[in-house]
Amino acid sequence: QVQLVESGGGSVQAGGSLRLSCVASGYTWRYNSMGWFRQAPGKEREGVASITTGARSSVYTDSVKGRFTISVDNAKNTLYLQMNSLKPEDTAMYYCAAGVGLRLSAGAANYWGQGTQVTVSS
Repeated sequence: QVQLVESGGGSVQAGGSLRLSCVASGYTWRYNSMGWFRQAPGKEREGVASITTGARSSVYTDSVKGRFTISVDNAKNTLYLQMNSLKPEDTAMYYCAAGVGLRLSAGAANYWGQGTQVTVSS
């Protein structure tokens, strides 16, 4: 199995920054991509960004392009999401996920973390 543990969420004012981390353990060879998803109350879970662990090819949803940066440290089995210029609409529970061909599709994720809350106030 694969275990994913997120950290780094919190409360910030609009314009602030946060860095999320996700440490993977277990059968990490079972996936080739990792990503971040978020879910706000009353809304569907949406893909924020993902990255392939080999080529480090990344993809972002349009609303975060230019503000968020996804990266992976394979030596540490750790995924990061640097979030800058945060907006109130970024408020959500953020989940780390891993799968094969993940991109921004929640349906492609085989493994999920427990989530970390991000709250942005205006």
